[in-house]
Amino acid sequence: MTELKGRDLLSLADLNRDELMGLLDLAAGMKAGKINRSHERKVLGLLFSKASTRTRVSFTVAMYQLGGQVIDLNPNVTQVSRGEPLADTARVLDRYLDVVAIRTFDQADLEAFAGYCQMPVINALTDQEHPCQVLADLLTVQEAFGKLDGLTLSYLGDGNNMAHSLMLGCALVGMNVRVAAPSEYSPDPKIVAQATALADGRSEVLVTTDAELAAKGAQVLYTDVWASMGQEDSAESRGPVFTPYQLNEHLQALADPEVIVLHCLPAHRGEEITEAVIEGQHSRVWDQAENRLHAQKALLASVL
Repeated sequence: MTELKGRDLLSLADLNRDELMGLLDLAAGMKAGKINRSHERKVLGLLFSKASTRTRVSFTVAMYQLGGQVIDLNPNVTQVSRGEPLADTARVLDRYLDVVAIRTFDQADLEAFAGYCQMPVINALTDQEHPCQVLADLLTVQEAFGKLDGLTLSYLGDGNNMAHSLMLGCALVGMNVRVAAPSEYSPDPKIVAQATALADGRSEVLVTTDAELAAKGAQVLYTDVWASMGQEDSAESRGPVFTPYQLNEHLQALADPEVIVLHCLPAHRGEEITEAVIEGQHSRVWDQAENRLHAQKALLASVL
């Protein structure tokens, strides 16, 4: 994966199909212990403005397993919290670090930061996209079915950053992707158009308000919380609107008999997903969470 050396990953659309499949193959090899890379004395910075469990821990462990080091750049204990300009922070950190993973609200801030850096900048989540999560998701689907091309993934719920990255990732690898969301919470039309262009007629990109239509015959059912970080004040009002999109036993029964269930976590059992489904025999949620480590280790090794 030398073609990714020094490059940013701000969006899954920054990759082409071969690069994405190459990352998945590298991640699988690392997970199996067949491929080892050493990046001693390399330093990863984590600049996270949003809370994180899986992303923070998986990036940290991945970098340690590559032989490198990690610095937690919590905005509350840096000059970022006192209003230091983003451009100044970026140019200084670029002199210290080898790679940085940023978790923030605005995609534009991430892109601006990358514009001031020579080192690779990785999107560890913005309000627009969550590309590293989808690397792990696709690795999990590939493990379950032995392929990606031609499968159908149906996402149920808010047309948020997860919906956006899933559309882009599935389009790149030739998977059909369906997003079922209330009309007022549909994904960004620009991202839908981008995913459709990436699919280039090889696979379907469908946005619908019909959860049953989306679930029918799907090999992968996926959901996320109904109110993302920063939207907690609207969580109660969203409940009645999103209830028809709950990933429950009824919708699971409409899917392929070999369907797998995914959730990027944290999960609110009894809201976007039922206890029976997330803990059921079709759930691959814990494999999916583990695969954050392997996918991100492959990504770090490649950009370094």
